[in-house]
This record gives sequence, structure tokens and C-alpha cells, in this order.
Amino acid sequence: MSKQNQKADIDYTNKRVDAAGRKSTLSMFMVMLGFTFFSASMWAGQNLAAGLDLSGFIWALLLGGLILGAYTGALGWIGAESGLTLDMLARRSFGEKGSYLPSAMISFTQIGWFGVGLAMFAIPVAKEIMGLEVTPDSMPWQGYLLVLIAGVLMTASAYYGIKSLTIISYIAVPLVAILGTIAMILAVQRGDATLAAQFAKGTKDLGIIAGAGLVIGSFVSGGTATPNFARFAKTPKIGLIVTVIAFFIGNSLMFFFGAVSSIYVGGNDIFEVMLNLNLFYIAILVLGLNIWTTNDNALYTSGLGLSNIFGASKKAMVLVGGVIGTLTAVWLYWNFCGWLNVLNCTLPPVGIILICSYFSNRKAYQETDAPKRQVNWAAVVGVVLGAVVANLVKWGIPSINGMLVAACCYFIGQAIDKK
Repeated sequence: MSKQNQKADIDYTNKRVDAAGRKSTLSMFMVMLGFTFFSASMWAGQNLAAGLDLSGFIWALLLGGLILGAYTGALGWIGAESGLTLDMLARRSFGEKGSYLPSAMISFTQIGWFGVGLAMFAIPVAKEIMGLEVTPDSMPWQGYLLVLIAGVLMTASAYYGIKSLTIISYIAVPLVAILGTIAMILAVQRGDATLAAQFAKGTKDLGIIAGAGLVIGSFVSGGTATPNFARFAKTPKIGLIVTVIAFFIGNSLMFFFGAVSSIYVGGNDIFEVMLNLNLFYIAILVLGLNIWTTNDNALYTSGLGLSNIFGASKKAMVLVGGVIGTLTAVWLYWNFCGWLNVLNCTLPPVGIILICSYFSNRKAYQETDAPKRQVNWAAVVGVVLGAVVANLVKWGIPSINGMLVAACCYFIGQAIDKK
């Protein structure tokens, strides 16, 4: 019976991952690296190339990558050591019902990005490959068909869980990394000037700190979901190292893809570089796989979050999220990217509270049952205030500002509880 139960819930939705469920280091690296292959990070790479020279670009990558790596690495350690999902961790730090807030926030944003990702595949293919006219007010039926096909495939991979995500990552990660890098090198070789000379053009009005903020902001929200995947690592050390390396390599590669696309062909995606090189079919392959590796992870995360809120199975909630994201994909792409970027600032406060709670109450997380506390109001208030500060305060790095406020609120609440 126990074997049947384990087979039925291979993703350990409501329990910690045991030794039998742990994955190899290579599998974990592929999953985490595929998670970071995020097309929106290429948009940030375009902005970095416009505002920084090559030296500044590299320093911004290093500084931003260091901070992002520390954040996601800590969550990777926590996920691997505890074996718990983000939502199960939130039950201990936010309370049983308080955990609904972070679960809802991350589910909402990840379904949104899933839908945007579908449109990010369908719209360029419809315009550039099929020669169709696509505007915010008009989308040919062929474009909707592409959205539907991509939505079904990506929902299916998330539905079948971590094994399916691992298979997709093994296929997609090497192809995207190798083919994208080759296209980037070819673009530089065929250009009129060296990479450094091309980077030197323009106003260059972005500071390194602001550039690092773009690096961090590009994936800090998605990085909050790190425990959902790192919990399958064999040891906490592996969870930390694999996460840090994968996030640094994956993000840096996406930024370079976006930067090279911007300065050599005037685009924001390696897809456009490949089109410029007449690599049409390879362009479609790389675009689709690049989005797929992020989208299935996003939908998987939303399924876990919705399962925590509604008590339904992860698979059922993945289907719900997939349907919503697919049906609203085109609308989300044209109308909601700005709002999703605002919502991105709400998730780092969640992650920092998970980190603070875990390392200040480490032994409690090894207990089988979560505490019976319904709501930890200090954690809830910390997320709300942190999100407000991250979105409204213009000084510094938004996500860092939000995390500092959230951490302060949490520890003040802890001190009050002790009294």
C-alpha cells in the first residue's frame, strides 16, 4: 500500500521527500538550469546592454548574480535539508491559514507568467515565421492554435510532475545552451565591430547598482520557488551548490543572449538572432524549448500552491492553472506584463521570511507535524509591508528593500511572541 501511495504522489505534495525520492546531482542541475532559462531575462539583458558598457555589464552580472545566488542558495539548502515544498515551509512560518497568502501569491504570478510564456512563443512564430499580422487588438486563429498546442504540451509536462520536468530539462537545456551560444558567436563574428565596441555605443546611463537590480529582479520572484525543486537534492550542500551554479550560469546566459540580440539585430531574444542568421527551424526549436523549461516549472509551482489552499491534488490544480493560463495567454501578454513585474516584488519578502524562520527555528522544521498556529501575523504583515516598500521606494534595489522590511517585521513579531 505504501508503494502505491508513493507512486500516486511522486511529487510529495504534502509530505517531506524521503531518501527514495531524491534525485541525482546531474538531474537536479538540469532542472534548476532549465528553470532559469527565462525569456523575460533576455529583455533585461537588452536593457543592460543599452545602459552599460561591456565591463559594467559583466560587473552588474557578477554583483546581481552574487545576491541572487545567496537568496536562492539559502532556499535551495532549506528545501534539500527539510524535503518540504515552499507551501509546506510556509505553513510553519506563516501558520496553516497564513500560508494561503504566499501560496496564492506565487500561484497567481506563476500562472500569469505561464500564460505570458505561451504568447511569447506563439506571437513571434506567427509574425516572423508564418508572416501573420499580430497586434494587441488582433490575433489570427493560427496564433491561438499555437497557444493551444503549446499550452497542452507544457501543461502535460507539469501534470506528470518532477520526472517529466527532469526529462524535458535533459532535452532542452543542452540544446538551448549550445545552439543559443553558437548563434550568439555567429552574430558577433558577422558584426561590424567587436563585442566591446558594440557595447560602448549608446548613452550608457545605467549604473552598475541599477544594473545589478535588473539582474536580481529578473528572476528573484521565480527563485522564491526554489524549495519546490531543491527538496529532491540528496543533501543540503548539493541543493545549495546546484542552485547557485545553475542560477548564475542560466541567468548570465539569458542576459548575454538578450544583449547580443539587442546590439547586433535590434531585438531582445536569441530567437531574433537566429532568424537573422536564416536559422528558422532552429529558432523555433530554441524558442519553444527555452520557454518550456520555465513554463512547466512555473505551472508545477502553481499546482503545489493551489493544492495547499484548496486541499485538492497537485495534478488537478496543475490542470486548472494550465487551462486558465492558456485561455488568457494572449490577453496576459498584451495587458498584464507590467502588473506581473509589480507582483514580482511581492515574492522576495515571502522568501526571506521562509529563510529567517527556518534558520531561527531549525529543529522545529524536522518535526513531522507542522505547528497548530493558524496565522503568524508578523509574517503576513512583513510580506504586505515589504511588497509596498519594494514597489514604492525608488532608492536602492526594490527586492532587497522589500526583503529587509519583511525580515524586520518577522523578527519584531518573534520578539513580541517571546515576551
